[in-house]
Amino acid sequence: MEAASSTSSFIATSNRGFSLYAQDEIRRLFPGAKCTELSRDEVFLVRLPIAREAAIARMTGLQEPIFVRHLQPVDFERNNIQSGEQADDTMQDALEALPRFRHGAKLALQLRKQEGLELSAELSELRQTAADRLNARDGIVSVARDSDLILSMFWTADSLYAGVSAPEHNLSDWSGGAIRFQREENQISRAKFKLLEAEQEFELHFEAYEFALDIGAAPGGWTSLLLERGMRVTAVDPGEMHPSLLHNPQLTILRKNAGDVSFPAGAFDLLVCDMSWSPRQMAKLLMPLLDSLRTGGTAIVTLKLMHGKPFQTVKDTSREFAAQLELVRAKQLFHNRDEVTLFLLKR
Repeated sequence: MEAASSTSSFIATSNRGFSLYAQDEIRRLFPGAKCTELSRDEVFLVRLPIAREAAIARMTGLQEPIFVRHLQPVDFERNNIQSGEQADDTMQDALEALPRFRHGAKLALQLRKQEGLELSAELSELRQTAADRLNARDGIVSVARDSDLILSMFWTADSLYAGVSAPEHNLSDWSGGAIRFQREENQISRAKFKLLEAEQEFELHFEAYEFALDIGAAPGGWTSLLLERGMRVTAVDPGEMHPSLLHNPQLTILRKNAGDVSFPAGAFDLLVCDMSWSPRQMAKLLMPLLDSLRTGGTAIVTLKLMHGKPFQTVKDTSREFAAQLELVRAKQLFHNRDEVTLFLLKR
């Protein structure tokens, strides 16, 4: 039997502008890791001095990176692709080299390419071609969501990287970690997508909460989602809330600064905050309100990254909260921009 490889390779993706931080996390987790940028400040190739299974376990475990948004294992690598060579041919090489799939397996095909690269066919066409061939060969069922396995391919100007993995091993089961939500008619703001993504990423069930406190709520993007989930919401912000929310019987609006309100101890089981303040000022405003969150309650807080030291910013802020809040995870979500979302629990 062929011995398992003691090395592994992955395609990793971060939010645009945060690739260097993501690479730094990889090197901290895996001393000796080699990173090569593939798409400008967003996608990079990772070579690790550790076997694939061990690498996945470390990156998806308690030490999951903050800035690595998505992983694609590399089980097949075709280099030295010549100019003009058909993408369909290189893809067929990968399909023939990868193991056969269990008959009837549900497979998500996630095909991506280097920024600005022109292939001989559109990715949608290549995806359909691969699905047809694998259906004929292995009887696979091509699906977009809730798959058994993911087949990933990434083209550069001279290489193709392909791999097969379980969805939970990719950090995100969306292609490149680019999770998409349907914009709704009359949606108050796109900020709602951040909280929707946090709900999925942190495996929360907002329907299970009863009383929510939204600090820095205006114009009400996050408040609207909490109301949709059936909560009674107290929204605090000196700014105006969206007119569609004003007469909701489940909503109490306090047009005040966060520093000018107080609530009974344990009044809420969920606290959310998406204020555009510096991390230090945000923590200063939240600290006096944390007694209103019941023991075991959840806090979802966005942390603005303003000074180019994101790891220190997360560490300093979690230390500020440490007496009352335990940091469960910090993650830069796809819908975050220059910020990180914190998931905390009340001690």
